[in-house]
Amino acid sequence: MSTLSERITINPQQCGGRPCIRGMRIRVSDVLDLLASGLSAEQVLAEMPDLEPEDISAALQFAARRVDHPILAA
Repeated sequence: MSTLSERITINPQQCGGRPCIRGMRIRVSDVLDLLASGLSAEQVLAEMPDLEPEDISAALQFAARRVDHPILAA
């Protein structure tokens, strides 16, 4: 089983430093946008054949961790 850091990569020289899937030019936001528009995981995999099912899980987990942080009010 691969870790989140192996599936989600951030390279300042690629895609403007946005999080990508395994160093490819497939951004996490691209995967999330497809899922949010109603595509199933199977449909996303058909649209992007370089993806693996674990990549979709990693994208969702990455997004969940990004939004699950406390916001301190001054």
